[in-house]
Amino acid sequence: MVNEPLSIAPLPRLLASYAGREAARHRLVWAYDARLADVVRTTREPMVGQMRLTWWHEVLSDDSGTKGRGDPLVDALRADPGLSAMRDALLAMINGWEMLLDPLPLDEDALRSFADGRGGGLFRALDHSADPKAGALWALWDLSGHIGDATTTQRAVALAQSYLPVPSRGQKAVKLATGLARHDIALGHTGPQALTPRLYLRLLRMAALGR
Repeated sequence: MVNEPLSIAPLPRLLASYAGREAARHRLVWAYDARLADVVRTTREPMVGQMRLTWWHEVLSDDSGTKGRGDPLVDALRADPGLSAMRDALLAMINGWEMLLDPLPLDEDALRSFADGRGGGLFRALDHSADPKAGALWALWDLSGHIGDATTTQRAVALAQSYLPVPSRGQKAVKLATGLARHDIALGHTGPQALTPRLYLRLLRMAALGR
């Protein structure tokens, strides 16, 4: 695989470190998720954001391998032998992130579409045996710590609670991500804005206990 094409936030990087032989692919999927997040974060006009996300749809659907060639992330994804198996999940992530182009506050339907697309797709791309509902829970937990809109934050936490209980199945990296989100959401807490020392210690404790 080519060198990693995008920096990854500390929490996803730490989670990927528990993926064993799949760690490089996990980092690549997280990098792709970060690129989609960057599209949403830097878009001021929804139409422009939709065009940028459509570009990713076209990249992933281009069997000729020419669309986007030269983009480090695109090249890295195409170099991964598991791309074809992940394609549907990666496309679902685009559809999920697109929901965040809508004006705030987001309603429950938009949040559910975001969670199922971004979160469910993300977890399926990381581990085909993961439960998409666990991914949806994780996505809402993560969003609640970053969205910056109080109403949307409250709705995200409430909706995430409707996914409980979720099974923690699959590879260790996915189980740990599920466990972190499930802990906070069960208590009605939002996700963190960053990898705090408390969150880091909780993850280490979970990893040591095999959860």
